[in-house]
Order: sequence, then structure tokens, then C-alpha cells
Amino acid sequence: MQKFSVADLTARSDGPILADAVPGYQIERGGITRYETGARSHPEGHHIHTVPEVFCILQGRGVIEIDGVATAFQAGDVFVVAAGEDHHLVSQGELPLLSAWMHLVIA
Repeated sequence: MQKFSVADLTARSDGPILADAVPGYQIERGGITRYETGARSHPEGHHIHTVPEVFCILQGRGVIEIDGVATAFQAGDVFVVAAGEDHHLVSQGELPLLSAWMHLVIA
């Protein structure tokens, strides 16, 4: 997992905003998910992808668990989760967690 801030991402007129953070990839699809305080993403257990996934924290705070290791986050943080890493978000703030997620594909 790599951690960035929104300010670290640079827009390019000819490519995705993630071009420097995740070279060689582009966004395939994504969405925005809301988690109430105490909620954990993917409560069914082990959750991985065959491609990288990006999380942009839009509101709230909490921890992201990568292969069982928790890292704190707050609004404005961006995470690039590598293919094969087990990942979960846990909302711990007063405000509900809003996270934009994006699955990437090779450009």
C-alpha cells in the first residue's frame, strides 16, 4: 500500500490524475461509498483484487487495514492498494466516512 494526499496527485491534460502515483494504469471504474461510524468495509472477510485499487478519503477518519496492519487516515488521504493485498476501511470519526474508490487497469 502507498499513502498520498490529494495534493500529491497531479492532473495531466492527456492522462489520468493518478499517472504519477500509479504509472502505467488508468481508472477502469469506481464509485463512492458511505460508512457510518464503526462500520468496516467487506465484513465478509478476506477481500482482494487482481488489479490495484485507489481510495480517496473525502470525509471522515478511521483506519485502513492492509493484510491485517492498520494505518490511520483522515479526509484528504489517498491510498493505492496493490493487487493481492487484503484491504478494509474502518470508519472511526464523528462524521460518516465517504470514500471514493477506483479499480485500475493497465493503460
